[in-house]
Amino acid sequence: MKYRLFPNITQEKALDTTLCLCRQLYNAGLEERRGAYKKSGVSVSSYEQKRALTEIKADLPEYKGVHSQVLQDVMERLDKSFKGFFRRVKAKQTAGYPRFKGRKHYDSFTYPQAGKTGAMPLEDSGKVYLSKIGNVRCKFHRPLEGQVKTATVKREGDKWFIVFACEVETAPLPATGDVIGIDLGTNPNFLITSDGEFVPAPRHFKKSERKIGLLQRAATKKKRGSRRYKALKRQVAAEHRRVANRRRDFHHKTARTLVNRHNAIYHEDLNIIGLARSRTAKSVLDAGWASFINILSLKAANAGRTVLGVDPKYTSQDCSGCGHRQKVKIGHAYVCANCGMDMHRDVNAAVNILNRGRDAAFCESVQPTALADQRSLAL
Repeated sequence: MKYRLFPNITQEKALDTTLCLCRQLYNAGLEERRGAYKKSGVSVSSYEQKRALTEIKADLPEYKGVHSQVLQDVMERLDKSFKGFFRRVKAKQTAGYPRFKGRKHYDSFTYPQAGKTGAMPLEDSGKVYLSKIGNVRCKFHRPLEGQVKTATVKREGDKWFIVFACEVETAPLPATGDVIGIDLGTNPNFLITSDGEFVPAPRHFKKSERKIGLLQRAATKKKRGSRRYKALKRQVAAEHRRVANRRRDFHHKTARTLVNRHNAIYHEDLNIIGLARSRTAKSVLDAGWASFINILSLKAANAGRTVLGVDPKYTSQDCSGCGHRQKVKIGHAYVCANCGMDMHRDVNAAVNILNRGRDAAFCESVQPTALADQRSLAL
């Protein structure tokens, strides 16, 4: 759950200082690992780096003003970067070596045991206690649910937020007996259901693109680093943040509607990263498919629903009635040359997704039973 923080001048300075020290520690830890491997081929573990934090505090007194678990989490974050790097190397994927972080690329720090130590929400007083910083005013726009596990303080532009990760018990919704397939799109529809429902694409970035372009063009005419240059850059960042907030709100509302109505939701298991590098990249990123699928999956898991991705191959070319395969241009109706079925191209694709999802769900339900039968026969 994400809430807006309203620190005073002293607290904002302390937050900035904490963020700066965490970034410096991250970069120092990265340099230590790189140097140790280059000079002697030795890998430094996160445990060794955490153990050295006591010495760092003794040599650099400014780090005493940062909660110890926040510093430990910085080392954990660095270790996750290296684990991800080695995992991609092992899988023969494109692997980027962990990079040093500049001020604009390190914008958060985490209290890993929030609720117990370091960071505690004080909803009655409208504040959040942050160790070494104080009681910071917080806008609890909705009640905090579940047991708080971690708290991450984020800087977005010139604003501060806190994100609580909470352990919440599932709240299953009553069964509806309805299943649906959805075909994701970009323009003019964000998604099309197998029931024939069309959800128009809001295209938030497209609507704000001209304003962002004008602000960026004005910034290029100002002296780099000047007061007016910085002011325009803040406006650009604020507009991007507004677009992201609108998109996220749309995703949440659309996902909630689908989860409330249907027991199972099947979608295409798309290669979104690959599509984001194609000529349709701008539209794909504006739609935010990955974010939507993630939100949909989380809401479904909490409600006891099923969300499953299926193979997207030929969903737009196969006839949902007889299985005949033919190419149909985008925007045209699907008229089957074999059985004569006439249907909207995207609705036909959504029905194919639904059928594939049902088959996959059936196979998953049958497999454990078949294995049990085989074991009983063997005995």
